[in-house]
Amino acid sequence: MYNKNAWEKYDQDSLNDLMKFNEGYKEFLSYGKTERLCIKKAIDILNENGFKDIKAFKNLKKGDKVYITNREKNICAFIIGEEPMEKGINILGAHIDSPRLDLKQNPLYEKKGFTLLDTHYYGGIVKYQWVSIPLALHGVIYKENGEEIIVNIGEKDDDPVFVISDLLPHLAAEKNAKPALKVIEGEGLDITFSSIPLKNNEKNALKENVLKILKDNLNIDEEDFVSAEIEVTPAGKARDLGIDRSLVLGYGQDDRICAYTSLMAIIDAGQSKYTTCAFLVDKEEIGSVGATGAQSDWFENVLAELISKLENYSDLKLKSCLSKSRMLSSDVSAGYDPLYPSVFEEKNAAYAGSGIVFNKYTGARGKSGCNDADPKFLAQVRSIMNKNNVNYQTAELGKVDIGGGGTIAYILANKNMYVLDAGVPILSMHAPWEIASKVDVYEAYKAYMAFAKEAKEID
Repeated sequence: MYNKNAWEKYDQDSLNDLMKFNEGYKEFLSYGKTERLCIKKAIDILNENGFKDIKAFKNLKKGDKVYITNREKNICAFIIGEEPMEKGINILGAHIDSPRLDLKQNPLYEKKGFTLLDTHYYGGIVKYQWVSIPLALHGVIYKENGEEIIVNIGEKDDDPVFVISDLLPHLAAEKNAKPALKVIEGEGLDITFSSIPLKNNEKNALKENVLKILKDNLNIDEEDFVSAEIEVTPAGKARDLGIDRSLVLGYGQDDRICAYTSLMAIIDAGQSKYTTCAFLVDKEEIGSVGATGAQSDWFENVLAELISKLENYSDLKLKSCLSKSRMLSSDVSAGYDPLYPSVFEEKNAAYAGSGIVFNKYTGARGKSGCNDADPKFLAQVRSIMNKNNVNYQTAELGKVDIGGGGTIAYILANKNMYVLDAGVPILSMHAPWEIASKVDVYEAYKAYMAFAKEAKEID
């Protein structure tokens, strides 16, 4: 089913299944506005499907369903297969962080009738897209005594929302003459937070009123922002897009679209010949760095722990497991946009409605920074897709001298794994609201499930 429209093969019954699956996806997307929330939702889903935290196992055996978390921002879910892990495992790896704004550690200030919150953007945002839209606050604050305060403001119908104000066009001639990258500066992405002062009219009366509200409602003081992690995201749920309800409009589809489909594929695939794994990771949007990024040793440590609970551990078994594993780096690709045809090379573009996308390589400027997938591995994946009637297409991320981007693929390939980028085409990628086709969501889920079941050792 290479490079063909995927909608055409669906009868009414299978179309109902597709739409039902997307309802679950939209629920995941609407709830999982941050990495922490994605992990919390993933744990709930796994618990409902018979998975247990690794802490519940002294030893592991074939068929066991187990998950492991890291700092509330990573999770690995495994179903133990029939073959020993040194023969490699089948991995679906996706990231759960998305471009956003973060509050600075000293964010709150008062200016000319308002209090505002100072932010620092995270990842590759288009700054001008973040003004004049409703925003929500999500995150955690830890007090000195270790108490955790959950922040979730702006998602309920009766919640207040927040906004970054924009300049009226009548006064914006100078601003509008700037290039798009300069129209809104990073230090201009400050959030309108309040406008009522305390009645005693003391100095900083606006800010003092905010601090009183925060104390009364969240039991936090200004200094508590120092040990806080509060993310600013678009407010509101994922929605159906189009008169035919064929598309999903939502925040964070890069890459929670692949995270959800990968997780559900591992669950629904059940036990396979080889151990299967869904690996959900943080920090891809800023280079996969840090303790919760794909460059961390955590995933390798997890595999070592699994081997030790299955058999006698050795470094050689771990290295064999890594080098023989097969992985789909489940990440999105740039969907062809008919409003901007000049940046795409049409024969090698990803099209909404044509199924999962395979990117043999990503990178930029002569494939710099990419994983260039092994053609023997590609042949195996292609065979699996055709056998299971999965629609797939191949693509590059725009024209050669225009496009470029990266995923976690090269990081796991550095462990000598077989890795291929495989995901869903997205329009308006990195915008506050991104667009995906429901049929591509479902085809990705079917592709990941078939891969988990059927990928095998490569000679």
